Amino acid sequence: MERILITGGRVIDPASGLDGVADVAIAGGRVAAVGRGLDRSAAGRVIEAEGRIVCPGLIDPHVHLREPGQTHKEDIASGTRAAIAGGFTTVCCMPNTNPAIDTPEMVLLLQHAIARTARSRVFVVGAATQGRQGERLAEIGLLAQAGAVAISDDGDAVPTSGVMNRALAACSAAGLVFMQHCQDATLTGSAPMHAGEVAQRLGVAGWAREAEEIIAERDVRLVRKHAGARYHVQHISSAGTIEIIRRARADGLAVTGEASPHHLILTHEACAAHSPDGGGWFGDPMAKMNPPLRERADVEALRDGVADGTITILATDHAPHAGDEKGLPFEEAPFGIIGLETALALYAEALVGSGRIGWGRLIELMTAEPARLCGLDRLGLGSLAVGSAGDVTIIDPELSWTVSAADLKGKSRNTPFLGRAMIGKPVGTIVGGRVMLDPASGELADEAALAGVVAV
Repeated sequence: MERILITGGRVIDPASGLDGVADVAIAGGRVAAVGRGLDRSAAGRVIEAEGRIVCPGLIDPHVHLREPGQTHKEDIASGTRAAIAGGFTTVCCMPNTNPAIDTPEMVLLLQHAIARTARSRVFVVGAATQGRQGERLAEIGLLAQAGAVAISDDGDAVPTSGVMNRALAACSAAGLVFMQHCQDATLTGSAPMHAGEVAQRLGVAGWAREAEEIIAERDVRLVRKHAGARYHVQHISSAGTIEIIRRARADGLAVTGEASPHHLILTHEACAAHSPDGGGWFGDPMAKMNPPLRERADVEALRDGVADGTITILATDHAPHAGDEKGLPFEEAPFGIIGLETALALYAEALVGSGRIGWGRLIELMTAEPARLCGLDRLGLGSLAVGSAGDVTIIDPELSWTVSAADLKGKSRNTPFLGRAMIGKPVGTIVGGRVMLDPASGELADEAALAGVVAV
């Protein structure tokens, strides 16, 4: 494995408090040195990074790789290829697969597949209940022993207070965070979007904010019962949920929340497209997601929640679907959009461009914070400290580019951002000392070099 020297970039490492021009040396798959004027003579490869940001490899704790059971949408190989293109060196995959990742045997089977085909590091999130049915707990302690880094029934909330109470107790005992998809399904039914003026315009049922807020409020009350419990709200969409988390954190509870790119940028107006033949309005399946896009006040509240530290994680909720599925009528199409390859630019637009935070905090929300959430900091991830994993993302914060279906590296194209002009892009991705996205050519490494990058 060659020794790499990255020179002259703005090195941002929130875990160590570093933000300044420096060089980064990687040897033996790990960070060997960080500082000014490092010796070039020992390097097998020198990467010039002047004018660029050099940071720990980006970490996404919330992706759907669709393996096993739905590999026509995405699989480990294609999803992690998209991750590398988006600057992510580590992702955590959700357990709402078919079958669900609800046993230690399933965790181990998935880890074997990861070892064969992953292009980035992949860690497994285990299901909270058997079959994700919300009735009987999975063996959470055994899932942890098998290597699960968090627990979630993502795609559904744990529906009853009794089961949720036991899940928090089991997660606390296992030392894992519980990640909740906050949705009271008795309030949402089959509604395809936010309850508001746009739903009325389209003539479809609406999905009220209370469906998210009620679950978050219930769970925070339960967290108070369990010493050591850590609770995380996924893909927040409602201003009310942010206030619930804000109060919980003020009370000293280990409660965190995440924002996804689409909820920081778009409103429910994106769900309504006007027929080109003048036939009126119709719903756009590309903007159909769970939880739904809401109103401008919710977007602003999310941005404010990031700025004041209420929201500590940025996660894509990358949710691929095949073209024929997203091509169904609005009410029949599945929820979700892809996000790995567009996330960084959208976060920068919503948060740095709006003046809410600077690049340093943005990088922290995408590296050190998710590493701590899932215990990956103990493995040397999310940091550029000497001896940590040689995972680095190089970002050109001024690069202008346009989202093109032809350029996307995953299997699916379900995003409302096709054709959107972006500023800021990962131009280099290094995993364990291996250059996966070449900052000189902009190309991914060949397939043989990309496969099987899982060892820490």
